[in-house]
Amino acid sequence: MNVTQQNLILDKEFAEELALNLLEINAVILRPNDPFTWSSGWNSPIYCDNRLTLRYPEIRKKISKAFIRILNNRFPEIGVITGTATAGIPHAAWVAGSLDKPLAYVRAKAKSYGLGNQIEGGVDKGQSTVVIEDLISTGGSAMSVIDALKFIGADIRAVLTIFTYGFDSANQRFEKAGVPVFALTDYATLIDVALDEGYIQSRDIELLNRWRANPERWPN
Repeated sequence: MNVTQQNLILDKEFAEELALNLLEINAVILRPNDPFTWSSGWNSPIYCDNRLTLRYPEIRKKISKAFIRILNNRFPEIGVITGTATAGIPHAAWVAGSLDKPLAYVRAKAKSYGLGNQIEGGVDKGQSTVVIEDLISTGGSAMSVIDALKFIGADIRAVLTIFTYGFDSANQRFEKAGVPVFALTDYATLIDVALDEGYIQSRDIELLNRWRANPERWPN
């Protein structure tokens, strides 16, 4: 069973509502005819910066409550809430605070000074945790956190993310790692909402779908 795909969006109505929120605050910008260049070198008709949600208390509270609903319904006995550095940390902190759970976060790499920690706050061997991320594209940053947690023997139950592009390559990475992904909203939902709300035109859909199918080579 492909858990990463089957469990991707649990609440379609909420996913549409959140997608509109992200568009309204420019956390997601669509420019199908004037593409961005990602740090990976990919050309992209979309840019997502969910750190902008930190400026909007109503939206960030909505995100936290949605993460908490998933945890209460599926992982009520979770031991630690782990955030990805840096964008996942504030969301993880709000969730951990609301649930009275311990909080940890994982750096991209271990510090070169002091104790040389990569995991801050602490997760014990055998302790259950979920990883909270703000965005999944290739899945690289979340997978580096999963690898660090697995190295110390933590029990990683799931990744929770605000938004995912849903790339097949990322889905396959999480499936291979045996870690399901639960997203609050995703690319397909966002494009539907953007079309309905006039952020894009119907003529843009084919171009956006081509990028989604082959982002490494788009627009060629």
